[in-house]
Amino acid sequence: MLKKLMSSYAKRVALPPGTLVHLGERALDVALLSLIVYDKDTHAQYEPASFDEAFGYMTPEVVSWLNITGLHDTALLEAVGKTFDIHPLTLEDILNAGQRPKTEFFPEYVFFVLKMIRYDDRAHSLDIEQVSLILGKNFVITFQERPGDVMDALRDRIARGKGRVRRRGADYLFYSIVDIIIDHYFTSLERVGDDIELLETQILEAPSAALTTELHRMKRELLFLRKATWPMREQIMSLLREEHPHITEDSAPYLRDLYDHTIQIIDTIETFRDMLAGLLDVYLSSVSNRMNDVMKVLTVIATIFIPLTFIAGVYGMNFEYMPELHQPFAYPAVLVLCALIAVGMVMYFKRKGWL
Repeated sequence: MLKKLMSSYAKRVALPPGTLVHLGERALDVALLSLIVYDKDTHAQYEPASFDEAFGYMTPEVVSWLNITGLHDTALLEAVGKTFDIHPLTLEDILNAGQRPKTEFFPEYVFFVLKMIRYDDRAHSLDIEQVSLILGKNFVITFQERPGDVMDALRDRIARGKGRVRRRGADYLFYSIVDIIIDHYFTSLERVGDDIELLETQILEAPSAALTTELHRMKRELLFLRKATWPMREQIMSLLREEHPHITEDSAPYLRDLYDHTIQIIDTIETFRDMLAGLLDVYLSSVSNRMNDVMKVLTVIATIFIPLTFIAGVYGMNFEYMPELHQPFAYPAVLVLCALIAVGMVMYFKRKGWL
């Protein structure tokens, strides 16, 4: 994924700043739009076929939430930018699927970028997708690349009039979207924690090379997640520090709560990274202990056979005058002697605690 994203940067080489070029994977043939408009008394949801149709429903008297899925349609993004006076560099950042989490303040809007994560039960891995938000006067616009997100519970709250969202302005809707995305970090990390515990059990019981591949995959995922969360902490703090007409003072406690959640997520990620580093040490120790056990058994066997080999070597010499050669019970006597030596050595090793 990272390699594809880096190769796509070649599309933007030598182009003027603000040129709209999609950097990412095309997930849809046609961009999808969904619109929710509401106030404390009314609510409506639309699936407009075009941006012009969607804009016709967005009036100053209600709060509007426009979600655009599919960033390959640069003409659609350009129309949105012209209608809401969005800076070309902001549109350029929206089209960059590898954008670092950031916050920018403009007179007409606030721009915020973060990563949305979901846990894939089939692949037992994290699905990371970028979400961009534009907060304006009485509206919020969200941009994502692929269909499906973690915000259905918020849409349901708006539809049923539950909670504060219907009674508050667009800044509270903005907070609610970021909050529900961050809340899913906790649920996804909980599943990752379960995977780490399972991996630890497997490494302790039956360490194998395949487990190291899984271990390094999880470490790589947590590294990407760490790169997504550390900048997000500072960007949320920017929302708290900066004053903007579209963010009211009433939103400050909720933004502080987002900041606290981000700190908890970072602590959890760092804990998991330490656990995975420890699991690698456990794996190497387990492999080393198994190798030591094998070497101990082989050493004991070789030690037992040293005196037996000596006896066999002595009586294997082709001298004519060896007194024991002509005794009728010499052969079974030597075999019994060898057996007694082997049994005696095993008992001695056990008594010393070497077996």
